[in-house]
Amino acid sequence: MSESTPHDTPNRPTVMLLGAGDSRGELAAAFGRLGAVVVVAEEQCPDAEAVAALLDEHAPSYVVATSSDVSADVLIAAAERDGVEVFPSPRAARLSLDREGLRTLAADELGLPTVPFWFAGSAEELVAVAEHAGFPLAITPAAGAESDGRSVLLRPDDVEPAWRVATQSAGPSAQRVMAETLVEVDDEVTLLTVRTSGQSGSAVHFCEPIGHRVHPDGALEAWQPHAMPLAALDAARSIAARIVNSLGGRGVFAVELLLRGDEVYFATVAARPGDTGLVTLRSQRLSQFELHARAILGLPLDTISISPAAAELGAASPESPVPVHALAEALEIPETDVWLVNGSPVALATAPDVVRARDRAHRVAAALGGSGS
Repeated sequence: MSESTPHDTPNRPTVMLLGAGDSRGELAAAFGRLGAVVVVAEEQCPDAEAVAALLDEHAPSYVVATSSDVSADVLIAAAERDGVEVFPSPRAARLSLDREGLRTLAADELGLPTVPFWFAGSAEELVAVAEHAGFPLAITPAAGAESDGRSVLLRPDDVEPAWRVATQSAGPSAQRVMAETLVEVDDEVTLLTVRTSGQSGSAVHFCEPIGHRVHPDGALEAWQPHAMPLAALDAARSIAARIVNSLGGRGVFAVELLLRGDEVYFATVAARPGDTGLVTLRSQRLSQFELHARAILGLPLDTISISPAAAELGAASPESPVPVHALAEALEIPETDVWLVNGSPVALATAPDVVRARDRAHRVAAALGGSGS
């Protein structure tokens, strides 16, 4: 157990952070700057019994999961305590990892536009889906992280291998997969949506859209603002507000969207800050971490942009520290910074426009030892 400040001050709220994730250190700092007492669980994925002991010891007002590794059962147990608010809500935490439940909510209950999708509980059902939907199809496990177990079906012979890859990554308790039609899209966008509540009720606030893409070497590039037609921006905000209000709670929600012209499709949502939102460390007056902390504590906030910016993640690994000479070379590039998040460098850059910001961030990443192309 570690704490950012002593917790014997009666007039300061105590916030307990559970889980690992890149956002834990930044969130702890954001809460601390707002005067909260921050308690960080040493265990990355504590179980319900361990969390109960922590709650007894520290009596926090807020429990915040910083990664998807914290189970909904743990959050439910914490939420049952008097005087404890849990973020994200157990329902939002569960749905963010339950692709079937989330798509059912989005498409069937809320009527949000999505690409065509189906679910299958066996290889035989997946064969039937492929025969009905045609190729190509993207296959992902119905539960867990989307990046795990993903593959693309191009022909009937791909069905069995795709089923094995998806179900093995999800584990024996989750033998279902989602199949999606591969739709040609122009862009993938994150719309950070902040849900707050007050005396006049709940409200949602939108950051400028964040464009992103993954380079062939695995590096993630993100930039803000991402230019969108006005009709598409209106549709994106409508989709984000509806899914976020349905999930409930307070804080930052990373709503992932697919764009094709003026058409916008809902993809998924995470009820916490994410990797693409790291660009807000330089693009906004308040970063995604400060927004998350303010919303949870019930404090005023704004989503004011201060500069076009870009970020690139994945330039090096924690096992390969950045040499001092490489850091010096990277920081020679105007309007750039390097942040270490969980030991991995994040290249950040601002500029008068997004094109130059992206170029600067890419040059920083290349100087640090990783060069997506």
